[in-house]
Amino acid sequence: MDHYDSQQTNDYMQPEEDWDRDLLLDPAWEKQQRKTFTAWCNSHLRKAGTQIENIEEDFRDGLKLMLLLEVISGERLAKPERGKMRVHKISNVNKALDFIASKGVKLVSIGAEEIVDGNVKMTLGMIWTIILRFAIQDISVEETSAKEGLLLWCQRKTAPYKNVNIQNFHISWKDGLGFCALIHRHRPELIDYGKLRKDDPLTNLNTAFDVAEKYLDIPKMLDAEDIVGTARPDEKAIMTYVSSFYHAFSGAQKAETAANRICKVLAVNQENEQLMEDYEKLASDLLEWIRRTIPWLENRAPENTMQAMQQKLEDFRDYRRLHKPPKVQEKCQLEINFNTLQTKLRLSNRPAFMPSEGRMVSDINNAWGCLEQAEKGYEEWLLNEIRRLERLDHLAEKFRQKASIHEAWTDGKEAMLRQKDYETATLSEIKALLKKHEAFESDLAAHQDRVEQIAAIAQELNELDYYDSPSVNARCQKICDQWDNLGALTQKRREALERTEKLLETIDQLYLEYAKRAAPFNNWMEGAMEDLQDTFIVHTIEEIQGLTTAHEQFKATLPDADKERQAILGIHNEVTKIVQTYHVNMAGTNPYTTITPQEINGKWDHVRQLVPRRDQALTEEHARQQHNERLRKQFGAQANVIGPWIQTKMEIGRISIEMHGTLEDQLSHLRQYEKSIVNYKPKIDQLECDHQLIQEALIFDNKHTNYTMEHIRVGWEQLLTTIARTINEVENQILTRDAKGISQEQMNEFRASFNHFDRDHSGTLGPEEFKACLISLGYDIGNDPQGEAEFARIMSIVDPNRLGVVTFQAFIDFMSRETADTDTADQVMASFKILAGDKNYITVDELRRELPPDQAEYCIARMAPYNGPDGVPGALDYMSFSTALYGESDL
Repeated sequence: MDHYDSQQTNDYMQPEEDWDRDLLLDPAWEKQQRKTFTAWCNSHLRKAGTQIENIEEDFRDGLKLMLLLEVISGERLAKPERGKMRVHKISNVNKALDFIASKGVKLVSIGAEEIVDGNVKMTLGMIWTIILRFAIQDISVEETSAKEGLLLWCQRKTAPYKNVNIQNFHISWKDGLGFCALIHRHRPELIDYGKLRKDDPLTNLNTAFDVAEKYLDIPKMLDAEDIVGTARPDEKAIMTYVSSFYHAFSGAQKAETAANRICKVLAVNQENEQLMEDYEKLASDLLEWIRRTIPWLENRAPENTMQAMQQKLEDFRDYRRLHKPPKVQEKCQLEINFNTLQTKLRLSNRPAFMPSEGRMVSDINNAWGCLEQAEKGYEEWLLNEIRRLERLDHLAEKFRQKASIHEAWTDGKEAMLRQKDYETATLSEIKALLKKHEAFESDLAAHQDRVEQIAAIAQELNELDYYDSPSVNARCQKICDQWDNLGALTQKRREALERTEKLLETIDQLYLEYAKRAAPFNNWMEGAMEDLQDTFIVHTIEEIQGLTTAHEQFKATLPDADKERQAILGIHNEVTKIVQTYHVNMAGTNPYTTITPQEINGKWDHVRQLVPRRDQALTEEHARQQHNERLRKQFGAQANVIGPWIQTKMEIGRISIEMHGTLEDQLSHLRQYEKSIVNYKPKIDQLECDHQLIQEALIFDNKHTNYTMEHIRVGWEQLLTTIARTINEVENQILTRDAKGISQEQMNEFRASFNHFDRDHSGTLGPEEFKACLISLGYDIGNDPQGEAEFARIMSIVDPNRLGVVTFQAFIDFMSRETADTDTADQVMASFKILAGDKNYITVDELRRELPPDQAEYCIARMAPYNGPDGVPGALDYMSFSTALYGESDL
């Protein structure tokens, strides 16, 4: 077997690194080594302005081999032979091999003749020896070196990534996730690691190779298809390529800190973490309250009584007055805390705070919107339910009255119709029975309308989902069945009387006339009593005036009705006179009707008694409607003043943009503006009181104003939120100005530039407006790809949430970062070694000695999870210290 190796790496390369001839003959491995070693050589030769195409051919004359060694070592080799004879080539190759040997590398079975002859195996072996010596041997990680050091470095860097388990330099890299994890660990912006899939190795490998070549200047040394298509990729090719990543990233971790910088960072971290905890708790409590409240507002279970619905309405008013206003303040305070926290994080160059899932400000706004929607729907439902129950109560009472009157009228009618008194009656009695029956039919027809009204009311109660519909339906069905039976019995009796009529020819016309006139008059009186006792519901002055007019018209008919009553009583008196005069045996009753003069007089007296009661009821209702109209006008007058006032005050956004003077002057002006708004609160409260009186009076519309209390409330809450948010923005600008050392003249210049390009006075700039603003301030942002990329980078800073707009706060944050000397992680970590000295670690006692007590203890607590250097308890080395303070992703 042929072997080559370096003397420095004999211990860890045996027997794994032996060049097994059978393995070298494996076409797949040879292909991978050719491509990888060629790319590795060219990555260095291009520094000298050349490259190789065929690894076994281009190194045969020894010239490019010597040039390669000079580039990677930084040393000059002996002058090469320029002749083209074999002896010249062998001489050049020997010079290169001697240089390799001078670096402590023992070459085994590799001679100049094999290289000059183009022996592929020997050439690849020689290049591998060079790679081991100059690219891998000097790697050192935690007291391990060369291959083990490189493997440990890979394991440390990929440990946080799922589906990545680096155990070797062959199959552990087949799925490509290891390469992607190394890139993402050091340059997370280059790869979206969350979208990678373990079952798509070709995509993963090509992504890593393309990104490394484009952004990290690491040439593409491997083919994804070769790695995936080989059961065990070539280890030397993988090691060569991975070592390029190590050297590319090894120079990126030089950030360290000093004690005075640490104090400030730790203090800011402590404060920011407390703000984060406060935000999380406040957001959690507010979302929990919304979660509990929305089901209550969405509950549409109807009640059966007006009292129960009134109680629900009262509960809803308590919610509006007592429970919701504090939550509105909490929501506003939550947004202010969030904005303040984000400003402080930007000032300390820390990543933006990302609340827990579901607790973003947008999530809270969405939940609040759902609450507002449920609240609006709940109020509308309550009012509709009250109207419905009010209508149901009215209809149910009307149904009971009409049903009772009808049932009283039908009482005994079936028994009467079933009598067979005509069988033994005289002729005069038969005629009387026939006339009486005709009068009954007239009465029956007159009651047909009442039966239809009863059925119609029952149907409407069913359609309105009346809770006692079963009993109503049963009673209505009984009345209808009885009515049909009365019709059938009436027809049957008429047929019997007509059959008997041929035998009976005499009839008392006077009684008949009495019956015919008494029946409709009696029906008219019953209808009048129904109307006079009928309940009414009105909502406006016009409606009660209509009822009053109708009542006056009814009163105007009473004299004619009295004349009719006297005429009917006159008929009865005539009958009595005839009976007394001719001694007719009439058994003292009218055979054609059951309506007696006493009954007519009794009902007439009742009608006369009901008229003044109706007058009083209409008068009282008229007074109530007048009171309601005054309430409407009172509310409308105030709402028509408060509504426009709120709309005018909502222009605070434009006012804040156009304000001049120092930020403190602007803040003072805004606070005075806020005070003037808060002083207006008593008028809002007075309007709430008037609105409560309107609701208690069950007033549902108001023609005197287009503003509702809901509009006023929403406008008031938006006004308070807007002024608080605007004050917070100015406070954050002051905080930014003071932290960055920006002068008032600079701030005025920033504000003037921002306002100039804010054409619509919205307080924000669109992307094109922002770009024009930057150009006006001297930024060189062209329309070429480089300029577009630079502008995209700036937009990612000022608009991290990709909303498409840039606020003035984000604008001055960006400008301050560009103009002020900020504390960076490099400055902080650069002072670490000042404290650590030559020992490269800091002890707990040193921290307590150099830092204030509270910040020292905070720092020690943050470092507790990380391990210190071996053999030094209670200490922290450079890497662990930076990880504890910033996290590995920041360094």
